[in-house]
Amino acid sequence: MKLLSSGTAARAASLVLLLLAWEITATLAHSRALPAPHAVFAFIGREASGGDLVSNIAITLARVVVSFVVAMALGCAIGVALGRSRRLDTAFDTWVIVLLNTPALVITVLCYIWLGLTEAAAVLAVALNKIPTVAVLMREGTRALSPELDEMASAFRLSPMDRLRHVLIPQLQPHIAGAARSGLALVWKIVLVVELLGRPNGVGYAISVYFQLFDVTAVLGYSLAFMSVMLAIEYGVLQPYEAHVRRWRLTAH
Repeated sequence: MKLLSSGTAARAASLVLLLLAWEITATLAHSRALPAPHAVFAFIGREASGGDLVSNIAITLARVVVSFVVAMALGCAIGVALGRSRRLDTAFDTWVIVLLNTPALVITVLCYIWLGLTEAAAVLAVALNKIPTVAVLMREGTRALSPELDEMASAFRLSPMDRLRHVLIPQLQPHIAGAARSGLALVWKIVLVVELLGRPNGVGYAISVYFQLFDVTAVLGYSLAFMSVMLAIEYGVLQPYEAHVRRWRLTAH
């Protein structure tokens, strides 16, 4: 509890220091290109009271959740399959490398060309950008599985479902947590790009509109507001989940 409170205090102090540095720099610069924090927060308040901010964040968050779930589900399945089968890994390793090194912008543009400016194309573009990263992390995690536990499962003649629930998933949970944390950070950034390129709503669309108006205050306001939502998910959901699945390390020591 003491470590938790000290960590929270350190984060709060760091955040205050950042805001103070931002305020001083903006005051000295005295430029439209660098608005002060109080101006950005005032914009967030006005936009939230009008309803536009909440609406756009909700739309973007829905896209993030759907894309994240699709990417995690398919990426985990592919990664486990590649990690368990050397033949599959040899056959499809090049596919994974190609997707890993294809720019997100290219995948997004191609999805919009092939499927049109639709919601399905937007979700698919984000998922395709994240799936190979999840697959690689899960493949390496699968390769590190204990062979002794596999032998035990075979000796007790566990069904495929029991083997999955009691042998495979518990060992893979730390890798799943790591893939989820890195995945969320990547997915929400790509969602904003996808919205900027081809959606009529969402945080990315709002940022593109205010960019054309050269309204830096609005751009920073939307960015900070949505970033706050992502940080809340990171600290409130993903980090506690990762700590839960890694708790055996603490008890072991």
